Amino acid sequence: AGGVVYREINKCSLTAAYWYTIDFGTAFSGYAINITKGQEKSEPYLPRWGKEYGFDTPKTPTCILFNEDEKCLSFGYEAKMAYQEMSGEEAKKHYFFEDFKMELYSKVDLQLTIKAANGKSMKALKVFSESLRFLKEDALRTISRNTQGKNFLASDFTWVLTVPAIWDLSAKQFMREAATQAGIVTEGDEEKLVMALEPEAASIWCKKLPSDGFISEKHNEESLDQSAGTQYIVVDCGGGTIDITVHEVLDGGALKERHKVSGNDLGGQTVDRKFKQFLREIFPEGVWDQFEQNSPSAAQKIMYEFTYLKQVDKDVQISCPFTLGSLIKEKSDTENFVQSELGASWDGDFIKISRDKMRSFYDESLKGITENLKEIFNCGLNIKYILLVGGYAQSQILQQHITDQFGQQCKVLCPFRAQEAIMRGAVEFGRNPDVVASRKSSYTYGFAVCEKFDENKHKEGKKFTAKGVDLSRDIFRKLVEEDEDLGSQGTRELLCSSARADQVEMNLRFFRSLRKDPVYVDDWGVEKVGSFTVDMTGGGKVKLEIDFGSTEITAVGTNQISGETQTVKIDFMTTDRECVIDGDPEDAASVGSEQSGPSDYSD
Repeated sequence: AGGVVYREINKCSLTAAYWYTIDFGTAFSGYAINITKGQEKSEPYLPRWGKEYGFDTPKTPTCILFNEDEKCLSFGYEAKMAYQEMSGEEAKKHYFFEDFKMELYSKVDLQLTIKAANGKSMKALKVFSESLRFLKEDALRTISRNTQGKNFLASDFTWVLTVPAIWDLSAKQFMREAATQAGIVTEGDEEKLVMALEPEAASIWCKKLPSDGFISEKHNEESLDQSAGTQYIVVDCGGGTIDITVHEVLDGGALKERHKVSGNDLGGQTVDRKFKQFLREIFPEGVWDQFEQNSPSAAQKIMYEFTYLKQVDKDVQISCPFTLGSLIKEKSDTENFVQSELGASWDGDFIKISRDKMRSFYDESLKGITENLKEIFNCGLNIKYILLVGGYAQSQILQQHITDQFGQQCKVLCPFRAQEAIMRGAVEFGRNPDVVASRKSSYTYGFAVCEKFDENKHKEGKKFTAKGVDLSRDIFRKLVEEDEDLGSQGTRELLCSSARADQVEMNLRFFRSLRKDPVYVDDWGVEKVGSFTVDMTGGGKVKLEIDFGSTEITAVGTNQISGETQTVKIDFMTTDRECVIDGDPEDAASVGSEQSGPSDYSD
């Protein structure tokens, strides 16, 4: 495989495009390298991981090890093995993090801290940025080894970073900040980092697969129908999240989203948690928690073994470390210290778990996935396929459940290399972002403005006076509506005008709602998601263009007097306390559309 990279590099001219894709998953992470010359297309190169430890996988565990001085020591298999081999006392001094991606599932900020396996805490931004730094540096070393030592810089590449589609805007911004700190991109060079939504990337890859690239319920060769009008659901089954999107194939092969993204936090780790809860129940009270505290690395080995056993649908057995067996005997007054009526039995050095008990660990996760899919099927769409992708999709129990539930309504397919689908598809997305022609807005978005007060329309409590004019504050100025189709026309234009000649900037508060037509920004169901500042120097009028149609919401301002453009950074991580605007009428500025002229005022 290394030779492929070498030959591709050597035949490429200076016009070649270099791509790195990082699939940063909850349980496993990896990267792909792709070199494209002109209009030619080549297959991405994916390194294999863990061979020195007896593994051979396309991704490495998402775990990272720091020493007691918070210096990064290792990532992936190396970190996991080093931690597992540590004595209990040594492990207590270090910071070992895994499964930490789920810390970004809800709204986050840069002050977020996360706990290591031993309970010690560290800034989340450091954990994420050092993880991305490792993947970046390993990728650059890989390509250097295969090009006779030619040195490449991160800036030589366009980087594609995968994120869940259902993530909050603040989490996407957090990952961009972490990538910047990791040296993947620099300030002013942000366009060299592209965010790809995980289920979209998987969808793009599955469209390319031949019929022998899928596992189907009838074990026959089945490929994805490419004809225009075909609708299918992609269920990205990750370790942390279940991320679902619905696509329709358009003329020419582009994709249109037919249902806004949905999903939950009931991925493969939910099964792991149920297993750990089960261990607490079958052993004498307090044994498992004490074992985890005293021998964290040994506890990690058991959970890692279980990760691979999740793929099968049969009775399983898990090795029991000597330290756990000794602790159990201490706490038990009988030789049969595993409660077999709970679906487990003790066999010397192993804990045996019945097939039915294994299946029960999946109940909560499968119920959540089923509810999400039923909601989509109730929307009147003509779904022809369900595509199961992601590492958790390799589970036979999950595949069979989805087939049993929905196999009469559509075909259920899973690519043979389900764990690689996102990484490979993200390369395609990076090369051609327009392959996803249209997306659905998950929310109604708008910002706070002031309007001329109308007693028949506005609340008296919202009234204030500026420059002799009665105004109503906190009006929700809608830009995009929930469930609206957003494609290449997903940009909204607004004209901002300063109220004072000496005003140098304008602060705007950004809001969202699941309601179609909120009136005020403090109505029920409306939440503030961020803020942004528009530079008004050089002239009092700035045209603001906000792009809602891409994988991130971005904004550009053009000064209507000087003609200068500015990138307007929308801050989705600012807390309410930091983002209070006092509503001083002297700082008010008019805001309007290009068509209607300036009719409103920013708050």
